Amino acid sequence: MISRRDFFKGAGAVAVSAAAVSRAGAATLPEAASAADANTQVPPPPPNGRHFNPVVTLNGWSLPWRMNNGVKEFHLVAEPVVRELAPGMKANLWGYNGQSPGPTIEVVEGDRVRIFVTNRLPEITSIHWHGQRLPNGMDGVTGITQPAIAPGKTFVYEFVARRPGTFMYHPHADEMTQMAMGMMGFWVTHPKDPSQHAVDRDFVFLLNAYDIEPGSYTPKVNTMLDFNLWTFNSRVFPGIDPLVIRQGDKVRIRVGNLTMTNHPIHMHGHEFVVTGTDGGWTPPGSRWPEVTTDVAVGQMRAIEFTATDPGDWALHCHKSHHTMNAMGHDVPTLIGVDHRGVAEKINRIVPDYMVMGEKGGSMGGMQMPLPENTLPMMTGEGPFGNVEMGGMFTVMKVRPGLKRGDYRDPGWYRHPAGTLAYEWTGALPEPARSGSAGGHLMPARGQGNVELKVRKPTKGHHGH
Repeated sequence: MISRRDFFKGAGAVAVSAAAVSRAGAATLPEAASAADANTQVPPPPPNGRHFNPVVTLNGWSLPWRMNNGVKEFHLVAEPVVRELAPGMKANLWGYNGQSPGPTIEVVEGDRVRIFVTNRLPEITSIHWHGQRLPNGMDGVTGITQPAIAPGKTFVYEFVARRPGTFMYHPHADEMTQMAMGMMGFWVTHPKDPSQHAVDRDFVFLLNAYDIEPGSYTPKVNTMLDFNLWTFNSRVFPGIDPLVIRQGDKVRIRVGNLTMTNHPIHMHGHEFVVTGTDGGWTPPGSRWPEVTTDVAVGQMRAIEFTATDPGDWALHCHKSHHTMNAMGHDVPTLIGVDHRGVAEKINRIVPDYMVMGEKGGSMGGMQMPLPENTLPMMTGEGPFGNVEMGGMFTVMKVRPGLKRGDYRDPGWYRHPAGTLAYEWTGALPEPARSGSAGGHLMPARGQGNVELKVRKPTKGHHGH
């Protein structure tokens, strides 16, 4: 854990806007906390204001505030940041308060909040409070509801958090660039009554994606869909922290999607119900059990379950190429192709060339030199060998006997005797094969067999 009390002061020139804001109340800037470490920082109980059970931001943190005459004040600083996507790779991103995504903002239903937003980017920005009910002039759409925040300037947003739920924040200025560079953050409004919607552990993370060529550090901001790094909170596996859970705990996981495609988030070992969306809490009578929930672009989902079964359970996006790291998209399928002769010839010119794909895409046991600042497509070492996953993948570690509030990694699960898959070493029966080429349930009268002609696409895939 790192300290999130590493404050820096001073935000440059201040240009207070929005006439609805109390100028007397906003006369001074609160400190802007900053954090650079990518480890999950478990927030302490709220030091003032109304009580709530803090959320745990995966590989992130919650933004401190100050109380000013009954108003909860935050200070966000939009600025260039360096984010470690996983050990061995860093990226030049844009974010808030030292990180991408920015820190999670936590308030209580009915709180009056005042957020100072300072722009330290090289271009204009704004900030939109995604999903909030607020005065129109606080909605943060450049040119529509406010002028842009110029570099070096600070704007003030002030409104009442009217309904509990799960929300996000992101720019509405040059957003293709600014969101592709990682500018986004989470917002949670807790209910007035802490016992309402209460859970034991409450995790949050944002889905985001980047296109960063191996050997480079800055995302390609004009990429539409062919991203090569799919992330939870701007981290890829094995850089994503596990979700540590005590057996028997009631757990909530809140997921927001600010990528350009949908993500079916899939959980192993437990079923859950969707209890919250962008529109608020779902009525109990409308819920049904799921093991996968699709989170579309710009949407949020809150899922809940009771962690009944101990173990190391995978949690991941079910689009298989989203559980890989930097990968080429225009690679032909070579399964079954004997290219040993070609490899020998290439090895005379490129001694390190390795044959790939003849038997599949498995990377287990392969050791290849990587370009500077990139990651293997499939990586991560588990207790039984190479995990062969990357991207949007992590592990829920459910253990009995953890203390309340203990989120330390308990290590790998030790399976009780008789509960681990094992190799069959007995005799194998001969496979029974059919001699028929296929049945004809409804043959067309007067017609012979239809010969199918398949034409493969001449270009790579360009959609997800």
